[in-house]
Amino acid sequence: MQSTRSRRKVAPAAADGGDSGDKLEQLLLSSAICNGEDLGPFVRKVFASGRPETLLHHLRHFARSKESEIEEVCKSHYQDFILAVDDLRSLLSDVDSLKSSLSDSNSRLQSVGGPLLSSLDSFVEAQNVSKNVNSALQSVSLCIKLTELCLRANLHLSNGSFYMALKCLDSIENEFQDKTPSSTLKRMLERKIPEIRSHIERKISKEFGDWLVDIRVVSRNLGQLAIGQASAARQREEDLRIKQRQAEEQSRLSLRGCVYALEEDDDDGGLGGDENDGYSNGNNGLFGFDLTPLYRAYHIHQTLGLEERFKQYYFENRKLQLTSDFQVSSMTPFLESHQTFFAQIAGFFIIEDRILRTGGGLVSKMEVENLWETAVSKMCSVLEDQFSRMQTANHLLLIKDYVSLLGVTLRRYGYPVDALLNVLSKHRDKYHELLLSDCRKQIAEALAADKFEQMLMKKEYEYSMNVLSFQLQASDIVPAFPYVAPFSSTVPDCCRIVRSFIEDSVSFMSFGGQLDFYDVVKKYLDRLLGEVLDGALLRLISSSVHGVSQAMQVAANMAVLERACDFFFRHAAQLSGIPLRMVERGRKQFPLSKARDAAEDMLSGMLKRKVDGFMTLIENVNWMTDEASQGGNEYVNEVIIYLETLVSTAQQILPPQVLKRVLQDVLSHISEKIVGALFGDSVKRFNVNAIMGIDVDIRLLESFADNLSPVFSEGDTNQLKNALAESRQLVNLLLSNHPENFLNPVIREKSYNALDYRKVVTISEKLRDSSDRLFGTFGSRGAKQNPKKKSLDALIKRLKDVS
Repeated sequence: MQSTRSRRKVAPAAADGGDSGDKLEQLLLSSAICNGEDLGPFVRKVFASGRPETLLHHLRHFARSKESEIEEVCKSHYQDFILAVDDLRSLLSDVDSLKSSLSDSNSRLQSVGGPLLSSLDSFVEAQNVSKNVNSALQSVSLCIKLTELCLRANLHLSNGSFYMALKCLDSIENEFQDKTPSSTLKRMLERKIPEIRSHIERKISKEFGDWLVDIRVVSRNLGQLAIGQASAARQREEDLRIKQRQAEEQSRLSLRGCVYALEEDDDDGGLGGDENDGYSNGNNGLFGFDLTPLYRAYHIHQTLGLEERFKQYYFENRKLQLTSDFQVSSMTPFLESHQTFFAQIAGFFIIEDRILRTGGGLVSKMEVENLWETAVSKMCSVLEDQFSRMQTANHLLLIKDYVSLLGVTLRRYGYPVDALLNVLSKHRDKYHELLLSDCRKQIAEALAADKFEQMLMKKEYEYSMNVLSFQLQASDIVPAFPYVAPFSSTVPDCCRIVRSFIEDSVSFMSFGGQLDFYDVVKKYLDRLLGEVLDGALLRLISSSVHGVSQAMQVAANMAVLERACDFFFRHAAQLSGIPLRMVERGRKQFPLSKARDAAEDMLSGMLKRKVDGFMTLIENVNWMTDEASQGGNEYVNEVIIYLETLVSTAQQILPPQVLKRVLQDVLSHISEKIVGALFGDSVKRFNVNAIMGIDVDIRLLESFADNLSPVFSEGDTNQLKNALAESRQLVNLLLSNHPENFLNPVIREKSYNALDYRKVVTISEKLRDSSDRLFGTFGSRGAKQNPKKKSLDALIKRLKDVS
């Protein structure tokens, strides 16, 4: 057959006759037919040439060629066909014998299988009965299990075990409801299961609602407890710092050569800070809050497939509670309600932190952070509003302290509190202005109550409270009691006010997020001392001081306050945690210098006026005396008696340096008065004997200064004597054998630097002396002029030319 098909692909041989073109067309047509190609082109071609007969002829020729091939194939397979027919005839006889055999076998099978079929029918019937009985037993067993599960669910419901009841319902639905054979039971289950779930949801929602109500009270108590623990921890730290400062101070003063070991008690860790608390149903009975109802409700809603709805419900309710906590009552002063206000918020976020860590995804970190941002914004707004209304520094400090404790408490739970601390820092200036105003009133009251009397202390505790506590003692030796202090009661009163200011300022600046705040405290301390206290003392000095004793007491007070100011800055540095060496290195001038100078000027002025009363006796001096006074003139003896009496009293309360400055000013004034008397119009002329008497007076004053050597150092004594420089140099010049040396710049700078040449001219012109002891004879007209007088006249002439 394969050879036959192959032969079909070969074009038939061309027919004899015809031209070569017809042969070619015939070959192409045969080839196209053998290959199954489209004959359309051939048809179109013959019709186009008008010779369809040629195509028909070629087709008939091709058909004849194929008929001959068919005949050849039939001839080649005829013998095979004859053999196949023979085989079929032999097969037919075999089939007949098989048929008869099958018929016999069927007859025997029918006779044998009849009894078997009847037995089989009986077996099938018995099997069906057995199946029905088994099915009934299974249905009864299923109903019994279902009933038992329903009873167990009812028991869990009655006991409040809602989760177990829900698990029973899930088992009923998954394992029994679709398999229940009883339609009645099935309808009952379809109706009751949703009702039971609704009942459980209502019950658990009621429990959760009760928890929401209770947790608000718990939050407030929890917040107060947490902030109280932070306050206790801060107090322990403060006590530790106090011990540290005492140790440093004793070490600095070298009072005891021992080593100080300061130990801090272990902190108890705070609220809910146990890292190993785990889930534990959120129960924290130690601090009085229990999250079990919340977690139970959450778990039940998860079981009911209502997890997301419960999360949303919980978050919205807690958000509403927080919004309610933000309400500030207008009926109660904020000073009274601020602790409750902040404690409520603190407790809220302590609980939320616990829920975030143990709630299994009930709240997200982002939700808690959003709530905290809202709370911080509201608290900042409330603080801004309340601080703007406050006019009492102590009220502002109380609220600031509680807010800082709130920040410390919540920072332990990871909440950022910088915004709250920024609000506190923003009102730093206002607080200090209010504090300065309060101190201004207190200082004014303390100064108004001053009686300008030395303070009497009868007991050692009074000495410790009024002297040692401010380091006002001049010696470390405790005096005998009763002890009369060199200062009046206003000094410790003012010291207490300033110390309280420092402690309040440090208290406000502490725990506010700024570690190095000494410069701020020092700035306001400088204002308190330089503006408030100094100004109050200046007003006191200018309006309330009458008499030398009061002026002396004020000057003594200023000297003690100068030591107190050193204590103030050291105290501020210690409270601020700054090394004392930095304070001593950066110390400036005495901040009460204006009041100190005013007090000393007032005392000096009063003494000068008192001395002026004695100096009026200088008018009784005989300026043309025949012999010099040997014991000093009356005025100087009165002045010295007064000064000696003054010194004996003043050295009991005035420090040596203050007494030296006052005496130096008074002696300088006496010197000016002596020179002024010689320069003034009241003295028309004088002689050398009178000048020698003035020289004795000055010597007495210098001797008075020398006699104060037990009180003052040698340098201070020389400074007191130098206060008489003008009168001393003038007398030396008038008694000099060579007065023209005044014109020598070197000698003048060395010996006469305190003299005004104009005064020298006027006073020298008044010198009228006929004695030859110094300047020779001036009275004789024709006598030869004394060279000393000539030198003095030349000096006067030269000085007049200069002027």
